[in-house]
Amino acid sequence: MLTMQDALARLTKYWTEQGCLTVQPMNTEVGAGTLNPATFLRVLGPEPWKVVYVEPSVRPDDSRYGENPNRLQTHTQLQVILKPDPGNPQELYLGSLAALGIDVAAHDVRFVEDNWASPALGAWGLGWEVWLDGLEITQFTYFQQAGGLNLDPVSVEITYGIERIIMALQEKTHFKEIAYAPGVSYGEVFAQSEYEMSRYYLDDADIEANRRLLEIYAGEAQRMIDAGLPVPAHSYVLKCSQAFNVLDSRGAVSTAERAAEFARMRRLAGEVAKLWVGRRAELEHPLGLTEPLDAARAAAAVQTGTGERTLVFEIGTEELPPSELRSAREQVMRLMTEGLAGTRLAHGDIRVFGTPRRLIAVVQAVGAREDDHERVVRGPKAQAAYGADGTPTKALEGFVRGQGVTVADVETVELNGVPHVVVTKHEAGRAAPTVLAGVLAQVVTGLRAAKNMRWNDPKLTFSRPVRWLVALWGDDVVPVAVSTLSAGRETRLLRTAATPVVAIESAESFLETLGVNGIVADHEDRRELIVIGAQDLVYPDGTIDVKGESSLIDQITDLVEQPLPLLGTFDEKYLELPDPVLTTVMRKHQRYLPVRSADGTLLPMFVTVANGPVDVELVRGGNEAVLRARYEDAAFFYRADLATPIADMRAKLARLTFTDRLGSMADRADRIAALALRLAAMLGLESGALSRAAELIKFDLGSQLVTEMTSLAGVMGRDYALHAGEDRVVAQAVLDTELPRNTGDSLPLTVPGALLSIADRLDLVAGLAATVGLPTGSSDPFAVRRAVLGLFAVQRGVPALAGLDLVEGLKLAAEAQPVEVPAPLLTEIAEFFAKRLEQALTEEGQPVDRVRAVLPHAARPSQADMLLGQLAPAVSDPGFIAVAGAVQRARRIVPAGTPAGYDAAVLSEPAELALHAAVDKIEVSGITDVASFVAVTQPLVTPLGTFFDEVFVMAEDPTVRAARLGLLATVRDLGDGLLDWAHLRF
Repeated sequence: MLTMQDALARLTKYWTEQGCLTVQPMNTEVGAGTLNPATFLRVLGPEPWKVVYVEPSVRPDDSRYGENPNRLQTHTQLQVILKPDPGNPQELYLGSLAALGIDVAAHDVRFVEDNWASPALGAWGLGWEVWLDGLEITQFTYFQQAGGLNLDPVSVEITYGIERIIMALQEKTHFKEIAYAPGVSYGEVFAQSEYEMSRYYLDDADIEANRRLLEIYAGEAQRMIDAGLPVPAHSYVLKCSQAFNVLDSRGAVSTAERAAEFARMRRLAGEVAKLWVGRRAELEHPLGLTEPLDAARAAAAVQTGTGERTLVFEIGTEELPPSELRSAREQVMRLMTEGLAGTRLAHGDIRVFGTPRRLIAVVQAVGAREDDHERVVRGPKAQAAYGADGTPTKALEGFVRGQGVTVADVETVELNGVPHVVVTKHEAGRAAPTVLAGVLAQVVTGLRAAKNMRWNDPKLTFSRPVRWLVALWGDDVVPVAVSTLSAGRETRLLRTAATPVVAIESAESFLETLGVNGIVADHEDRRELIVIGAQDLVYPDGTIDVKGESSLIDQITDLVEQPLPLLGTFDEKYLELPDPVLTTVMRKHQRYLPVRSADGTLLPMFVTVANGPVDVELVRGGNEAVLRARYEDAAFFYRADLATPIADMRAKLARLTFTDRLGSMADRADRIAALALRLAAMLGLESGALSRAAELIKFDLGSQLVTEMTSLAGVMGRDYALHAGEDRVVAQAVLDTELPRNTGDSLPLTVPGALLSIADRLDLVAGLAATVGLPTGSSDPFAVRRAVLGLFAVQRGVPALAGLDLVEGLKLAAEAQPVEVPAPLLTEIAEFFAKRLEQALTEEGQPVDRVRAVLPHAARPSQADMLLGQLAPAVSDPGFIAVAGAVQRARRIVPAGTPAGYDAAVLSEPAELALHAAVDKIEVSGITDVASFVAVTQPLVTPLGTFFDEVFVMAEDPTVRAARLGLLATVRDLGDGLLDWAHLRF
């Protein structure tokens, strides 16, 4: 059996053979190997650096007294830094797994998106979690920034979770069972320290002593910075971090303190980073400088064909995140279409495919050459080209010289009515490979992601590194060169393939070659294989909810190149956990498809999808073990939460930050509760259930299970409330507060819950608008748009809230914020509401003119819904058309700003007296529906038409003119507050 001690030795040996130095762990507590100066300092600056070391990583908040089978306050990391990126770090990493005796061809090894950030250190990077049969065993990151400084060159960080790896390889279910060395278990070595340090961190650490230590360490760090000594300064920043973490584990850090300490550590880390870079420069970089890679040379342009051929262009990458893959396919289609449109090459259909490791464009029937072309080059105006005697001017001479022609080649033509001299130049069509080279290069350089990264290429940026290019027109290589990459005919297959790199004979055979080697290029084909395979595996015992799991299936589809569905099972005892806990673990953490019976009951089965041929039993067993460990964790947390009083969980909200300026989650929960009670009083909806639910909302954010799985907020609140003996309506209202979580989600089932849901979203919008602003463009990091759509959904979907004015509710929410929400901002938010409602209603298929006509009711979306329902038949009703036409005609004639009201004694013409009499009989106050308005105002139509036919409104006498305009303004305003009539079209 491979012991943990052997594993550490083997990994260290492997990486030293790859040129890494071996250094020792940091001599003070660190939360991760990243914080060791061998990483944090050495990734800064231009010097090369390759290192491997073991790092005991101390995380006080993960203390569990040694009772949790998978959670330790001190766990073991093995850290590797490769600076610069060697170009093949994933392959090197897979070699390290082989050094541990892991057969990567038999196991399912996967690179799954993970974007890492440490705000306290001003550091971030992009990369992956590495999964071994569903178990995360490594974090793999391309560092982009540290200490707030951009990194050049980029470093690759590989961080192994040693206990996890060994538990999987040794098939242990508790960390204490790990064979640390022959005859010695992990528990025998470390169980005592796990218990005692957990006791210290959770129960016995002296809070005041650690506060003093934090201040002492911060002061010493600053003193060392001032002294120009980055190494001891960094050491004291680490001590600050540990002291802070101890205080945090003791529950002694307030929201304001957390924000202040993070800001201080970020500032100190930034100063240390700058100081380190400066000191290494002063020392003239003892380890030398990293040289950038040379630019690639394109293959020689060779054309062997004279007829139409297929074009294939493959952009080979490291594993793209599923969301970025979808975007990248669309970008390639756009860039190819635009690029080819800018040439004179004939071509057929363009298709784009994508897998996690490749983007493929296939263009049919691409011509061998461009058509020849006559291009007219415009020169100076004729009058400026020739003197009075007809001799060429200097302007003409300069023009012909620049075009490489003579004056004899110049013609005079009229352009836009003005004579100009021009030269007609014959341009021979270029060969397809030459033309395509430029088009394809622009496709690569034009790719962009939501978050771009750099690697060892000095010019390219994208979501993940681009590693190879294949470009073929028929049998010929298209001579594409982009930065350090040049296209050829060799593509890469699965890394575990017997021959991982193969040559492609021709563009026409490209997709076939991939298919023969198991790679399914088309998203829809992969999806179909997954759906059919999963359904076949669970039949006849269960079923997969293909529609309900559609988004998960799409994500899984873009995580694999060669899908292989596998059926796994788990112990029925875990079905005692709430369904949402089980399915959240499966979907969110593991990307497994849950299996249900015909009546929807969850079965103790799941479907996972491996990538390529694997040892089915080995991979199935590995995934089952991972799920078992996840469920054990969940059961551990669930039991602990059920044993914790609700009041204790609620008290923990004071330690959870909502935002730096808006206070803690306890502050936010209090604001929501108070607002919901005020809204209820306005609407006459007060109840004991609301009052009690308002005291409980958000309490489950203080639970262990929701801390681990935040998407269960509200769901677990309902569960824990019921277990605590709360009324069912109260418990449901706790969940309802969180609903809807997204578009199409369930709406609150209770009126108290609906009020709390509305209050939650009004508080969020008011506070965030005042502190970070309303979202612009596609950026919406706090999901404000989703919150607004949730407001609309609840107000529209809960009849008891039909009378609620969201803008009035917003004003109440603004009053309770800890920051000022000025009146102009409230107006801006109200306009934001109107725009979002307009978009939502339009996307639902409502005609734009009717939507805009009902937007005066944006604060009451349910009223807008009612009016839209009434307008649908009304727009074809002659009575409504007549009334609407009359109102619109009055609006067009009356100047803006003209007030309603007039002196009836001034009127004398029969037509205006008749209109006055009709207006005088109409009472529209209190009318809120279209049909009633039409019934009341229809008697105006005929006298108004007569008035327009017989009365000259703009009379010379100003008194008469004012009376007539006031009369029309009165007609104009009859429909005010019901519809914005100007937008209606018939």
